Amino acid sequence: MTDLLTTSTPESTSPIPDAENVVLDITASLRAAEELKAEGNDYFRARQWDQALVAYRSGLGHLPKRSKGADVPHADGDDSSEEAVIEPETKEHPPSKEGVAGIDGNRPSQEEQAECAKLRAVLNANIGACYVKLGDHKQAITACTQALIDDPQYVKALQRRASSNEAINSWTSLSAAQEDYNALLKLLPQTDSQWGETERSLTLLKPRLEAAQKQETAEMLDKLKGLGNSILGNFGLSTDNFKFEPNGQGGYSINFSG
Repeated sequence: MTDLLTTSTPESTSPIPDAENVVLDITASLRAAEELKAEGNDYFRARQWDQALVAYRSGLGHLPKRSKGADVPHADGDDSSEEAVIEPETKEHPPSKEGVAGIDGNRPSQEEQAECAKLRAVLNANIGACYVKLGDHKQAITACTQALIDDPQYVKALQRRASSNEAINSWTSLSAAQEDYNALLKLLPQTDSQWGETERSLTLLKPRLEAAQKQETAEMLDKLKGLGNSILGNFGLSTDNFKFEPNGQGGYSINFSG
């Protein structure tokens, strides 16, 4: 008689990290991000914008992704002398996999989320400063916008974004700069010297905004006129056969002259 041997395969179970390990993971990730921020600040002060950018971006790679609804302390205490921009993670500074995995698998507390959000805001604002120095104002705007998602009242990020929008100098970008300057006037105390500087920037911006609006409107009308001529030409007509006259109600009336 043959004995039937039964074997049992132990079930594979994933260890469940306890609260202490989760805290350690988040603490380690924050520490690594802070160290890379400090490294980026050193590069930035040495005017090595590209290296600073890499360090700041690598610092972001150590932090958990943004979660909705976290209360964020204001981040104006960032400690680079000017602040900067970043690029994707590099092999030189790979993120801490242990720290990131621990965070992804276990939701940080509200206080921890706020601390991560504050550091994310600073790193993104620093990234924005790097892009300003590199002359890439579109990327600077993107980075500062990311900082402002984490901290909508981040003064330095608003200032940098407004400055970069001014540098782009289009009607849309100047309008965006105007919005940021108005936001700054509400955030800054009137006794602060930055309030006066912001007010002056806003005053100087208004005629530029009006000029850009007129220029872009004229360019748009010229394009429409060219399109109209290409169509009307099939009928032996042109837009010169039509006159646009103000109707007194904010619009125009069209009169045909053969």
